[in-house]
Amino acid sequence: MTPHTHPPRPAAPQVHEAPAFADVFQQAIRASGLSLERVRHRLAARGIRISLTTLSYWQRGRSEPERADSLRAVDALESILVLPPGTLRSVLRPYRPRGRMARPAHDLSASRRVFGKNSLAEQVLGADFAALNEDVSVLSIRETVTIDEHFRLSSLSIQQVMRATREGADRFTTVHTFDSGARAVRADVRCGMPGTMRFLPRMGTVVIDVRFGRRLAKNETVVIDYTVYVDSGDGLDDHYERRTRTRLRDYLLQVYFHPAALPEVCHRYYRESYEAEASYNHRVAPDASHSVHSAPGRCPAGVHGISWQTKKAGDWPRGGP
Repeated sequence: MTPHTHPPRPAAPQVHEAPAFADVFQQAIRASGLSLERVRHRLAARGIRISLTTLSYWQRGRSEPERADSLRAVDALESILVLPPGTLRSVLRPYRPRGRMARPAHDLSASRRVFGKNSLAEQVLGADFAALNEDVSVLSIRETVTIDEHFRLSSLSIQQVMRATREGADRFTTVHTFDSGARAVRADVRCGMPGTMRFLPRMGTVVIDVRFGRRLAKNETVVIDYTVYVDSGDGLDDHYERRTRTRLRDYLLQVYFHPAALPEVCHRYYRESYEAEASYNHRVAPDASHSVHSAPGRCPAGVHGISWQTKKAGDWPRGGP
């Protein structure tokens, strides 16, 4: 047997660490020529009261801003020290939860209850599925679905209002799966900033990160607004549903159909979990704009959707009759 030989290991690459908040803050103080006392006074003049001890701790790296009032001080410091917006915010370390906040905001069982066990979302996200969007709580969702003349989803527009459940939240991750399949997907972010997008054509699934553009203070609200354009596959779409792990204050789902291909019958439905039968199932008729909608007066956790029957599809989806 020929022994295996191992080539010499290459030299370890040099790692360039990102600058620490303390270093950037200290350099900015020196460049400004201001004392910490003068900085504190200028913050106070803007209604932001930070102690001299706290500023000293920040400068020496003993602590970093985390609370809402501290993050407001960071934004004001960028102006006081004549720094480009985001200079200090961008070098803050991710929020480190402590005590009860160290526990996930969402229980894995709650996610599996509405997505189903071993769902496509869980397969795609892997270990990240358990902590999906744990930094934010969704308050309201308004989404518009467009169905083309072949009864395939061609676009999906979503507007969401969210509140940060902890300081440091900076993005929202969304997973969309298209029953008719998808050859290509494009996303247009109108409110927020486009982040990474991962498209898995074999699964007909896309994972999109929408960034907020900065780290949020705890309880701060944020709006994201984006549209997904889909080059659909050869299948048919006969329903659309929203799965939510928590109660929403407001939810509106509107589905537009192509005027040359209107459905025969539409229903809106609700299920308490992925496996449950529909607890309500109401027939809805297209309006003058060829659309149907669902706007539940209250929106509990679970699965909310609209299904439709066409001449090309005799079977009903899970939410239908």
